[in-house]
Amino acid sequence: MARSFGVPGDHYGQFSNGHRWPYGAVAIVAPFNFPLEIPVLQLMGSLFMGNKPVLKPAEKCSLVMEQFLHLLHDCGMNKKDVDLLNCQGPVAEKLILDADVRLTQFTGSSKVADRLLEVTKGKVKIEDAGFDWKILGPDGVDDLDYVAWQCDQDAYACAGQKCSAESILFAHDNWVKAGLFEKIKTNASRRSLDDLTVAPVLTQTTKSILDHTNRLLEIPGSKLLFGGKKLENHNIPEVYGAVEPTAVFVPLTEMLKEEHFSECTTEIFGPFQVVTSFCDDEICHVLDACERMSHHLTAAVVSNDVEFQTTVLAHTVNGTTYAGRRARTTGAPQNHWFGPAGDARGAGIGTPEAIKMVWSCHREIIFDTTIPKDWTQPKAT
Repeated sequence: MARSFGVPGDHYGQFSNGHRWPYGAVAIVAPFNFPLEIPVLQLMGSLFMGNKPVLKPAEKCSLVMEQFLHLLHDCGMNKKDVDLLNCQGPVAEKLILDADVRLTQFTGSSKVADRLLEVTKGKVKIEDAGFDWKILGPDGVDDLDYVAWQCDQDAYACAGQKCSAESILFAHDNWVKAGLFEKIKTNASRRSLDDLTVAPVLTQTTKSILDHTNRLLEIPGSKLLFGGKKLENHNIPEVYGAVEPTAVFVPLTEMLKEEHFSECTTEIFGPFQVVTSFCDDEICHVLDACERMSHHLTAAVVSNDVEFQTTVLAHTVNGTTYAGRRARTTGAPQNHWFGPAGDARGAGIGTPEAIKMVWSCHREIIFDTTIPKDWTQPKAT
């Protein structure tokens, strides 16, 4: 990954080498929702490129990475290669600033990302919030059961607490007529606290989720497809959210209005999605909505229609976009890039390209060694 390359010079005796160069002192601030996968991928990428990282996992689950570091030590890693910081955000911020950390890689909320960008003067690579869309094209309704199952998984698995969770669903009218929304409702109704297919929401309260639901229901033509209720028979503390998987339908024309768009595209990091429908001549409005969204992380184009696929892919920018009948918004990046696009601050994960982009900078060393024997001093310029 740190392989260099050579370029011939523009005169005799000159040549240059380009290198991927480590930053040195770096910091990793990792989220709670993937306590092993995300910090391990970013930590190992940082080490592979020759950096000295300080790792700040989410304090709710820092024990996971503490144990992983013990594993690395047992496998032979020098104990000085990584520092572990178990603390809350303000302490981590002070260390990042006082220790002159050259780069911070942050995965988490947009609010904290913006704070770090400000205080570090931009020395941050971020993988923050994702308001992730899925578009169901006009074809494929024979695969209704599969697509409905994937929609349920994308929106409500892990109680929707994934930056790649399906936040908004644009369904072609063909899917609506085939009964897609009813199928998703049936699948969602099978989720239960008993088997943890429903779970507490750590970053929202029950009240905040239901208040958001009610604000959407004030939009003309909107309706509650399912959910919108508190979970019953549990002892989840009030500081956390405990709601049924929820879907609110909002008409596309109303959603696009300036006074409604922001509310419709607000990420709720929980089991919640906005749903709408469109007909053949409204795809331009769907694409307009996708372009107006602020965070272009993951997306899905559920269609095997090549022309439809091409139209959507050519007019969108999401960094990790699945296309085809099996397209999804969520998926651990075992074999592909995962990260946002359209944002110069964006950080990737999961591939050699992501590691090089995040954890190294370009350095060019130009060798110029031979002075011509017939050189004479030229006139000053």
